[in-house]
Amino acid sequence: MWTKEIGSTDVYHLVFCFIIYSMLGWLVESIYISACNRKITNRGFATSPCCPIYGMGGILGFVLLNRFIHNSFILYVIGAFIATLFEFLVAKLMIQLFDEVWWDYHDKPFNYKGIICLESTIAWGFYAVIIVKYLHFHILEQVEKVSMRAGLRFCRIVIAIYFIDFTYHLLRALGINMSKYRNRIIDQYHEIRTRF
Repeated sequence: MWTKEIGSTDVYHLVFCFIIYSMLGWLVESIYISACNRKITNRGFATSPCCPIYGMGGILGFVLLNRFIHNSFILYVIGAFIATLFEFLVAKLMIQLFDEVWWDYHDKPFNYKGIICLESTIAWGFYAVIIVKYLHFHILEQVEKVSMRAGLRFCRIVIAIYFIDFTYHLLRALGINMSKYRNRIIDQYHEIRTRF
């Protein structure tokens, strides 16, 4: 499974990059929002320092946009459009699931229902160029410095921790009482831990 290729990159590298993009996205957004709020703000849905929307955006962006690497203008325009569409679709899904969106652009000019705005669209285009032309290759170089055995262990541990963290917060957001499932969750945790 880990060596299967998707868009000329194997699953192992895509998962590792997903984790890095998720953490980088969380870090950049948390710093930006903390500066805007003038207090430390965790921008992740869960407790762990991870925003999977950035991980997914970084990976999908590279896979879909890599063919435009030699034309920065087209890369910028298509990257801005795809990322804005992705943000819009995620917002619509969140509205369906939670009846809310975890960001609000109502105070930004040229916004649509507070879920997308021109400012973010412009930023997404720059992020697309930076990721596809520069960042992704540097991240892959760093991943290559880690042995695959250690990298797989890292990926499995981080994904397991985030899955537990995300599931816990998702169930809380949906109003599901976790206390009656506590023993079952602990048993599942021990079973997963023995596998890895």
